[in-house]
Amino acid sequence: MTDYKLVLENLVKYFGRRLVFSQINQIFTSGNVYGISGPNGSGKSTLVKIIANIISPTRGTVVHLLSDSIIIPEKLLEHIGFVAPYLYLYDEFTAEENLIHFSNIRGIKFDKERAEFLFRKLNLIDRKDDIIRGYSSGMKQRLKFIFALLHRPQCIILDEPTSNLDNNGKERVYDLILEEAKSNLVLVASNEDSDLALCKNVISIENYKQNKT
Repeated sequence: MTDYKLVLENLVKYFGRRLVFSQINQIFTSGNVYGISGPNGSGKSTLVKIIANIISPTRGTVVHLLSDSIIIPEKLLEHIGFVAPYLYLYDEFTAEENLIHFSNIRGIKFDKERAEFLFRKLNLIDRKDDIIRGYSSGMKQRLKFIFALLHRPQCIILDEPTSNLDNNGKERVYDLILEEAKSNLVLVASNEDSDLALCKNVISIENYKQNKT
Protein backbone atom coordinates (compact mmCIF):
# COMPACT_ATOMS: atom_id res chain seq x y z
CA MET A 1 0.00 0.00 0.00
CA THR A 2 1.22 3.51 -0.77
CA ASP A 3 1.91 5.90 2.09
CA TYR A 4 -0.06 8.93 0.92
CA LYS A 5 -1.43 11.65 3.16
CA LEU A 6 -3.53 14.72 2.40
CA VAL A 7 -3.69 17.47 5.02
CA LEU A 8 -6.18 20.36 4.90
CA GLU A 9 -5.31 23.17 7.31
CA ASN A 10 -7.73 26.01 8.09
CA LEU A 11 -9.15 26.09 4.57
CA VAL A 12 -11.36 29.08 3.80
CA LYS A 13 -12.91 29.97 0.45
CA TYR A 14 -14.88 33.05 -0.58
CA PHE A 15 -16.28 33.98 -3.96
CA GLY A 16 -16.51 37.72 -3.66
CA ARG A 17 -18.31 38.28 -0.36
CA ARG A 18 -19.99 34.89 -0.36
CA LEU A 19 -18.50 32.39 2.04
CA VAL A 20 -18.28 28.91 0.50
CA PHE A 21 -16.69 27.20 3.51
CA SER A 22 -14.54 28.12 6.49
CA GLN A 23 -11.93 26.43 8.70
CA ILE A 24 -11.82 22.96 7.18
CA ASN A 25 -9.19 20.91 9.00
CA GLN A 26 -8.90 17.30 7.89
CA ILE A 27 -6.31 14.56 7.40
CA PHE A 28 -6.90 11.83 4.80
CA THR A 29 -4.69 8.75 4.43
CA SER A 30 -4.23 6.03 1.83
CA GLY A 31 -6.13 2.76 2.11
CA ASN A 32 -9.44 4.56 2.57
CA VAL A 33 -12.39 6.11 0.73
CA TYR A 34 -13.52 9.47 2.16
CA GLY A 35 -16.68 11.33 1.27
CA ILE A 36 -17.45 15.02 0.85
CA SER A 37 -21.20 15.63 0.94
CA GLY A 38 -23.55 18.54 0.52
CA PRO A 39 -26.41 19.72 -1.70
CA ASN A 40 -25.84 21.08 -5.19
CA GLY A 41 -24.04 24.40 -5.05
CA SER A 42 -22.75 23.85 -1.52
CA GLY A 43 -19.05 23.92 -2.45
CA LYS A 44 -18.09 20.26 -2.98
CA SER A 45 -16.59 20.89 -6.40
CA THR A 46 -14.82 24.00 -5.12
CA LEU A 47 -13.16 21.98 -2.36
CA VAL A 48 -11.95 19.18 -4.62
CA LYS A 49 -10.63 21.71 -7.14
CA ILE A 50 -8.63 23.32 -4.34
CA ILE A 51 -7.32 19.91 -3.26
CA ALA A 52 -6.30 19.18 -6.86
CA ASN A 53 -4.58 22.59 -7.15
CA ILE A 54 -6.94 23.73 -9.91
CA ILE A 55 -8.02 26.81 -7.93
CA SER A 56 -6.59 28.44 -4.80
CA PRO A 57 -8.17 28.80 -1.36
CA THR A 58 -8.77 32.25 0.06
CA ARG A 59 -6.85 31.20 3.15
CA GLY A 60 -5.35 28.00 4.48
CA THR A 61 -3.14 25.29 3.03
CA VAL A 62 -3.39 21.94 1.27
CA VAL A 63 -0.44 19.58 1.74
CA HIS A 64 0.06 16.36 -0.23
CA LEU A 65 2.64 13.96 1.18
CA LEU A 66 4.06 10.71 -0.16
CA SER A 67 6.09 8.72 2.38
CA ASP A 68 6.12 11.89 4.54
CA SER A 69 7.76 13.93 1.75
CA ILE A 70 5.82 16.99 0.57
CA ILE A 71 4.80 16.91 -3.08
CA ILE A 72 5.45 20.28 -4.69
CA PRO A 73 2.57 21.73 -6.77
CA GLU A 74 4.53 21.34 -10.03
CA LYS A 75 4.69 17.56 -9.47
CA LEU A 76 1.16 17.06 -8.16
CA LEU A 77 -0.31 15.93 -11.50
CA GLU A 78 1.99 12.91 -11.38
CA HIS A 79 0.31 11.71 -8.19
CA ILE A 80 -3.39 12.56 -8.52
CA GLY A 81 -6.19 11.30 -10.74
CA PHE A 82 -9.26 13.51 -11.17
CA VAL A 83 -12.74 12.58 -12.42
CA ALA A 84 -15.56 15.10 -12.91
CA PRO A 85 -18.50 15.52 -15.32
CA TYR A 86 -17.11 18.88 -16.47
CA LEU A 87 -13.73 17.57 -17.65
CA TYR A 88 -13.12 17.97 -21.38
CA LEU A 89 -12.59 15.18 -23.92
CA TYR A 90 -11.60 15.59 -27.58
CA ASP A 91 -14.69 14.49 -29.48
CA GLU A 92 -12.85 14.22 -32.81
CA PHE A 93 -10.38 11.63 -31.43
CA THR A 94 -10.94 7.98 -30.59
CA ALA A 95 -10.87 6.93 -26.94
CA GLU A 96 -7.38 5.48 -27.27
CA GLU A 97 -6.14 8.55 -29.17
CA ASN A 98 -7.42 10.71 -26.32
CA LEU A 99 -5.41 8.63 -23.85
CA ILE A 100 -2.27 8.84 -25.98
CA HIS A 101 -2.69 12.60 -26.35
CA PHE A 102 -3.09 13.17 -22.61
CA SER A 103 -0.16 10.88 -21.85
CA ASN A 104 1.95 13.11 -24.11
CA ILE A 105 0.69 16.20 -22.27
CA ARG A 106 1.69 14.61 -18.96
CA GLY A 107 5.10 13.79 -20.43
CA ILE A 108 4.73 10.07 -19.80
CA LYS A 109 4.82 7.04 -22.09
CA PHE A 110 1.38 5.73 -23.03
CA ASP A 111 0.82 2.54 -21.02
CA LYS A 112 -1.12 0.41 -23.50
CA GLU A 113 -1.34 -2.61 -21.18
CA ARG A 114 -2.78 -0.51 -18.36
CA ALA A 115 -5.21 1.15 -20.79
CA GLU A 116 -6.42 -2.22 -22.09
CA PHE A 117 -7.00 -3.40 -18.52
CA LEU A 118 -9.07 -0.33 -17.70
CA PHE A 119 -11.01 -0.48 -20.98
CA ARG A 120 -12.03 -4.04 -20.09
CA LYS A 121 -12.78 -3.16 -16.46
CA LEU A 122 -15.16 -0.40 -17.57
CA ASN A 123 -16.69 -2.33 -20.46
CA LEU A 124 -15.30 -0.07 -23.19
CA ILE A 125 -12.81 -2.43 -24.82
CA ASP A 126 -14.97 -2.89 -27.93
CA ARG A 127 -15.35 0.87 -28.33
CA LYS A 128 -11.78 2.04 -27.72
CA ASP A 129 -11.20 2.77 -31.41
CA ASP A 130 -14.48 4.67 -31.84
CA ILE A 131 -14.64 8.46 -32.17
CA ILE A 132 -15.69 10.00 -28.84
CA ARG A 133 -18.40 12.04 -30.56
CA GLY A 134 -20.42 8.82 -30.85
CA TYR A 135 -20.14 7.97 -27.15
CA SER A 136 -23.10 8.28 -24.81
CA SER A 137 -22.75 10.50 -21.73
CA GLY A 138 -22.32 7.40 -19.56
CA MET A 139 -19.56 6.03 -21.78
CA LYS A 140 -17.75 9.37 -21.62
CA GLN A 141 -18.01 9.31 -17.84
CA ARG A 142 -16.49 5.82 -17.69
CA LEU A 143 -13.72 6.92 -20.05
CA LYS A 144 -12.83 9.71 -17.64
CA PHE A 145 -12.01 7.05 -15.05
CA ILE A 146 -9.50 5.55 -17.49
CA PHE A 147 -7.90 8.98 -17.93
CA ALA A 148 -7.69 9.40 -14.15
CA LEU A 149 -6.24 5.97 -13.40
CA LEU A 150 -3.99 5.36 -16.41
CA HIS A 151 -0.84 6.67 -14.69
CA ARG A 152 -1.52 4.78 -11.44
CA PRO A 153 -2.03 7.80 -9.15
CA GLN A 154 -1.83 7.50 -5.37
CA CYS A 155 -4.57 10.11 -4.75
CA ILE A 156 -7.84 9.74 -6.66
CA ILE A 157 -10.31 12.63 -6.52
CA LEU A 158 -13.84 11.94 -7.75
CA ASP A 159 -16.38 14.73 -8.19
CA GLU A 160 -19.89 13.32 -8.76
CA PRO A 161 -18.31 10.07 -10.04
CA THR A 162 -21.54 8.31 -11.07
CA SER A 163 -23.04 11.24 -12.98
CA ASN A 164 -24.77 9.93 -16.16
CA LEU A 165 -24.15 6.28 -15.24
CA ASP A 166 -26.75 3.52 -15.30
CA ASN A 167 -26.81 0.82 -12.62
CA ASN A 168 -24.32 -1.40 -14.45
CA GLY A 169 -21.96 1.52 -14.94
CA LYS A 170 -22.22 2.42 -11.26
CA GLU A 171 -21.39 -1.12 -10.17
CA ARG A 172 -18.28 -1.18 -12.40
CA VAL A 173 -17.16 2.17 -11.03
CA TYR A 174 -17.82 1.15 -7.41
CA ASP A 175 -15.78 -2.03 -7.88
CA LEU A 176 -12.94 0.03 -9.28
CA ILE A 177 -13.10 2.58 -6.45
CA LEU A 178 -12.93 -0.13 -3.78
CA GLU A 179 -10.08 -1.86 -5.59
CA GLU A 180 -8.07 1.37 -5.86
CA ALA A 181 -8.73 2.22 -2.20
CA LYS A 182 -6.90 -0.92 -1.08
CA SER A 183 -3.64 0.84 -1.92
CA ASN A 184 -4.45 4.49 -2.51
CA LEU A 185 -6.35 7.47 -1.12
CA VAL A 186 -9.78 8.04 -2.68
CA LEU A 187 -11.95 11.14 -2.17
CA VAL A 188 -15.58 11.11 -3.34
CA ALA A 189 -17.53 14.36 -3.57
CA SER A 190 -21.20 13.55 -4.04
CA ASN A 191 -24.75 13.93 -2.76
CA GLU A 192 -25.67 10.40 -3.90
CA ASP A 193 -26.29 8.02 -1.01
CA SER A 194 -24.93 5.03 -2.94
CA ASP A 195 -21.66 6.90 -3.64
CA LEU A 196 -21.24 7.95 -0.02
CA ALA A 197 -21.99 4.42 1.21
CA LEU A 198 -18.52 3.45 -0.02
CA CYS A 199 -16.84 5.94 2.29
CA LYS A 200 -15.16 5.30 5.61
CA ASN A 201 -15.84 8.86 6.77
CA VAL A 202 -17.94 11.64 5.28
CA ILE A 203 -17.54 15.36 5.91
CA SER A 204 -20.44 17.67 5.17
CA ILE A 205 -19.68 21.04 3.60
CA GLU A 206 -22.75 22.39 5.41
CA ASN A 207 -20.84 22.10 8.69
CA TYR A 208 -18.29 24.65 7.49
CA LYS A 209 -20.52 27.53 6.44
CA GLN A 210 -19.98 29.73 9.49
CA ASN A 211 -17.02 32.07 9.41
CA LYS A 212 -15.11 31.47 12.65
CA THR A 213 -12.37 34.00 11.98
